Amino acid sequence: MIQQIKEYYNLEEFQSSSLLSHQVLHINLSNYQIGDEGASSLGSALANCINLSNLALVLRYNSIGAIGASGLGSALANCINLSNLTLDLQRNRIGAIGASGLGSALANCINLSNLTLDLKYNSIGAIGASGLGSALANCINLSNLTLDLQILKIVLFILLIFLLTSHTQKCTFNFFYKPCFSFRLRIRFLGFSWSRTLRKFFQIGDEGASGLGSALANCINLSNLTLDLKYNSIGAIGASGLGSALANCINLSNLTLYLYENQVGDEGASGLGSALANCINLSNLTLYLKRNRIGDKGASGLGSALANCINLSNLTLKFFGNQICAIGASGLGSALANCINLSNLTLDLNYNRIGDKGASGLGSALANCINLSNLTLDLKQKQFICFGL
Repeated sequence: MIQQIKEYYNLEEFQSSSLLSHQVLHINLSNYQIGDEGASSLGSALANCINLSNLALVLRYNSIGAIGASGLGSALANCINLSNLTLDLQRNRIGAIGASGLGSALANCINLSNLTLDLKYNSIGAIGASGLGSALANCINLSNLTLDLQILKIVLFILLIFLLTSHTQKCTFNFFYKPCFSFRLRIRFLGFSWSRTLRKFFQIGDEGASGLGSALANCINLSNLTLDLKYNSIGAIGASGLGSALANCINLSNLTLYLYENQVGDEGASGLGSALANCINLSNLTLYLKRNRIGDKGASGLGSALANCINLSNLTLKFFGNQICAIGASGLGSALANCINLSNLTLDLNYNRIGDKGASGLGSALANCINLSNLTLDLKQKQFICFGL
């Protein structure tokens, strides 16, 4: 029998509904500014929905803090039949304490098997990411997990302004404005003792990435995982640590990692690949590594490591805006040719420097992928104007 989906866009209307009758429920209260008090009221009502099995909550732009997030999670633990949960809490004020509290509360949802948790733009930091991961590791039946922990770029800019106006020691920065109102920010602090502390508060960094991975490694039934960790100052140590930890998820078959604009580098790319090679049941892998300062060594190393993923059949690698040249492109292709079961490959090498030789070498190498049936290559390159003198 198809269960009827009940949808609500007003808190009072939901509270006055027949709570015991709900099984599949969608509630969208975005931009209502309900705050902690409203989140607690919502939670109290949801706690009475004891027959609820599927819940989608969209609570964007609501000024919900740590108290509201933790209270909401605690209330959901009373929904003993809840198996599928989507929580969209982006652009609130949850922070590290709220993220950890929310995770600890959700760990009591004993039948939860599918969880999507959107905490982007909440500045949960390294402590929050590690605490959230440690708590979710207690969700013993969790098989499908999607976590979005990316930071808002404008937060980085505000952080920069704060540093520049609150300290007189020397600091240098480069600001790159790009179309569609996006920008890239690089900051180098000289003699500023608070910079590491403040970055840790806003971004999860190496510590948070490794801690999150180590915690999730205890989710022994996890088969599908998506992690969105864009703009979080994750370097080689964090990327390698995250990969090494996830290798302990013995049932993991589908993995998507968004690592846009971090600081992974050659060492991190190779380390991540070497770690993921131990995910023996991995069949579908998507890695978004846009603008991570990855060069020839990193591209080749990542490819060589992934060749050891013997069950890998579907692979997407996004290397947009890195530093890969002809040697790296050819090496990557040669390495992927050893992925004997690879049937579907998407490779994005936009805005690198592979040139004619790199494209030819890549093509020649991929020709040896004997089981490859679907191939997508994106090779738009950086343009240079040379003036003769």
